[in-house]
Amino acid sequence: MPGVAADDLDLIARHTAPSVWRALAGQRIFITGGTGFIGCWLLETLLWADQQFKLDLCLHVLTRRPEAFIAKAPHLAQHPAVRLVQGDVTDLAHLNDAIDIVLHAATDVANAGSDPRQVFDDIVNGTRETLELARRCGARRYLLTSSGAIYGRQPDAMTHIPEHYVGAPDTLLPGTAYGQGKRVAEWLVQCAGVQHHMETRIARVFALLGPYLPLNAHFAAGNFIRDAMAGQEIKVGGDGTAHRSYLYAADMVIWLLSILVNGASGQAYNLGSDDALSIRQLAAAVSRVLLGEERYSVSAAPVPGAPVQRYIPDVDKARNELNLIVHTDLSSAIRKTADWTMTRSLSSRA
Repeated sequence: MPGVAADDLDLIARHTAPSVWRALAGQRIFITGGTGFIGCWLLETLLWADQQFKLDLCLHVLTRRPEAFIAKAPHLAQHPAVRLVQGDVTDLAHLNDAIDIVLHAATDVANAGSDPRQVFDDIVNGTRETLELARRCGARRYLLTSSGAIYGRQPDAMTHIPEHYVGAPDTLLPGTAYGQGKRVAEWLVQCAGVQHHMETRIARVFALLGPYLPLNAHFAAGNFIRDAMAGQEIKVGGDGTAHRSYLYAADMVIWLLSILVNGASGQAYNLGSDDALSIRQLAAAVSRVLLGEERYSVSAAPVPGAPVQRYIPDVDKARNELNLIVHTDLSSAIRKTADWTMTRSLSSRA
């Protein structure tokens, strides 16, 4: 399994404030979701920074199946600074080692459409358990990776959704379990921050793209890249008018670590790109980058006068308070993701 590219780590190093690395030096960090997309990028970055800046980090990585993570990413799982902790995020009562920071990134977005009650319970109970772990083990900082799903459907007239918008997922729709669970998780984090004098931050994550992203889940960008890499025509389900935006994973890490260290305690920040495009335009972009031509089809015609569905963050808060910007354009993100996936495929056959 290849690690992330050197130029991505260089980008992270150049655009992450030195104050972030200074604050992380000597920290014992407990990471949930460390084997997933966000978690692997956090580990890649923190282990690189540990060596580059002599941070003396100790990373406790929660995993249900350590052997599976070792097989997936041995360069991460077997690193001397990493301690694999076997267990489930909803049951952490047996853990008592001293820690300084909790990074709670454990939510299986790819399976968020399964049993709604189980999805909700896993999110809420996992947050409750990690907050109790943080209190019990003396953590001073806690970061929750939440989601733009907490806002519910974006209003038709709103092009970019800000943190102060107080909309919510529809409680009459069982399929909104993921967003409902994340809203409760945020509330639990705020309660713990007040009650236990803990520094808490929330990153509301929107759509992402990059190495480690599953290409066989329900993510349109990943599915399009998979099909294009196979030389196939990209097929767009629906009418392709829904609007999304995509932040590259290296940029995501800069944002997450900056929010963790320099974000205001008790605050939430949108994390994502504010450069919107339709799913149809995304298909065209992927096919141009990977196939050299626009080769895609759309399964349905747009309904005249129908409102456009959007999932686009307003990132002015992160931009103005933390000087966070998007560094990687969409075409580069598509190419980097495909190149890494191809390298991974070749290395697994060797």
